[in-house]
Amino acid sequence: MAGLARRGGVIAARDGDYGAFTWWPASRGLERWREVYSAVARRNAGEPNAGRFLLSWARAAGWSDPVYSSSTWTFATAEGRTWWSQLWAERCTTSSFARQAVEYAIATLEELEVLGGEWRAWAEDPGGVFIVVHAEVIGHR
Repeated sequence: MAGLARRGGVIAARDGDYGAFTWWPASRGLERWREVYSAVARRNAGEPNAGRFLLSWARAAGWSDPVYSSSTWTFATAEGRTWWSQLWAERCTTSSFARQAVEYAIATLEELEVLGGEWRAWAEDPGGVFIVVHAEVIGHR
């Protein structure tokens, strides 16, 4: 990114930190989902916890005066839980994530179906909360 910005230009990045995601009620199924997701991301040369590395990556890339912050998405309403859980339930069974999890022998299609059900079950709890942690970094070239 720094190479694409002109001298003095502003550079910004934002990414999630899956290891910092948290939810209630506790769910072994959602813990397993995070394990599967992280393994697939790493197999694809990605970093599911990228948010925590943004500041050091910006410094290593030569950004001038990078400033780091964080923010969250929170799903705690019935509507929010339904949307978030349906999104991930579908990804667990009908996305490139699902296809790759099976192809890489990280999970079976049957297990992914169960994980999709775990997402739906989580959304049904009226006390359910899911917090998605994001990190942001802004700097200059």
